[in-house]
Amino acid sequence: MTAMTAPERPSYAILVAISAVGPLALNIFMPSMPGLQREFGVSYGVVQLTLTLYLIGMAACQLVYGPISDRVGRRPMLLSGLALFVAASLMAALAPSIHVLIAARLLQAVGGAAGVVLARAMVRDVFDRETSASVISYITMAFVVAPMVAPAIGGYIDVHGGWRLGFWLLALLGGMVLAAAWFHLPETHLVRSGSGKGFGLVTGAARLFALPRFRGYTLVLAFTSSVFFAFLGGAPHIMMDVLGRTPMEYGLWFATVSAGYMTGNFLSGRYTRTVGLDRMIMAGCATTLAGGLLCFAAALTGLLTPATLFLPMCLAALGNGLTIPNGTAGAISVDPRLTGAAAGWSGFAQMACGAAASQLVGSLQDGWPTAVFWFMAAASLFALLSNVVMVRRAEPSR
Repeated sequence: MTAMTAPERPSYAILVAISAVGPLALNIFMPSMPGLQREFGVSYGVVQLTLTLYLIGMAACQLVYGPISDRVGRRPMLLSGLALFVAASLMAALAPSIHVLIAARLLQAVGGAAGVVLARAMVRDVFDRETSASVISYITMAFVVAPMVAPAIGGYIDVHGGWRLGFWLLALLGGMVLAAAWFHLPETHLVRSGSGKGFGLVTGAARLFALPRFRGYTLVLAFTSSVFFAFLGGAPHIMMDVLGRTPMEYGLWFATVSAGYMTGNFLSGRYTRTVGLDRMIMAGCATTLAGGLLCFAAALTGLLTPATLFLPMCLAALGNGLTIPNGTAGAISVDPRLTGAAAGWSGFAQMACGAAASQLVGSLQDGWPTAVFWFMAAASLFALLSNVVMVRRAEPSR
């Protein structure tokens, strides 16, 4: 690549900010979900759609942002997504019914997905495979601070200002990120195929899924994320309805989970270049499995408390922090011509499986209180098996 076409490296602060708005909107809303059931007079399964459709929206739109950004560039797609996020946050703040709120959450997810997928693609545009894993780890470690405190903030807002205030706050923060990106974010994808050429959504997917290592990395990401999202779908009910704790307590305990995830990302950023990407993934899968099994054991033995719920999940989250940045870097590196598409499809798999796990747990937990723990144990086991069978046995990609 010549000096004329070398992309300018974007600011880490901008990458953190655009990556954080989507997860922040997800987590700040979690403590308000049980209260919405009472306010709108609907079942918990209906309220659960505000989470599930958010995850589905983020999953589906990653398939659009990634391949299109390979053709037209990262910056235009990102700015459009952030603008939609701001508008949808305002719509949610003014929602007169649960149905309008569900629709607003879906649109909010469509906008928030832009930062999640395109930040990763921008990193791969300007860094090599191993360095990308470290950079993604550090970015994730930084932006996870916002989702870490978001449930506590959301619980405080829910108690003292109501759930609508949280959406006003998201609209304000989204507007600030949009302004920063508009004025300070450079285009990183300078050499692209152009409109009407290159790989489309279907052909790009066919090329990617023909590669065993891409399939392996994607399955590992999907199952690992399912552990976390199954926990998101079941933990509010367990904490507040079963254990009788408050939304504020849920938010404070959830900080331990985010701290574990942040620690895993720090370790990934610090050691991936020396230990190796695939070894870090194996360590992460094993750690996530240990956390999932400890949660499962606590539920089956009747020793369920906030500590036995959240501390094993903290261990599983640490494993996620080891696995997800490295799995993402591996997936988006299998074919440099399809970086955006690979980021989109691997992100789609994460969010789609996470949405399915969350909704199933939310729908089943009234009649099956331990459903969340069965899902967590099974997903963590499948993540480890996917890594052993499909990634470690495949020849490394060029």
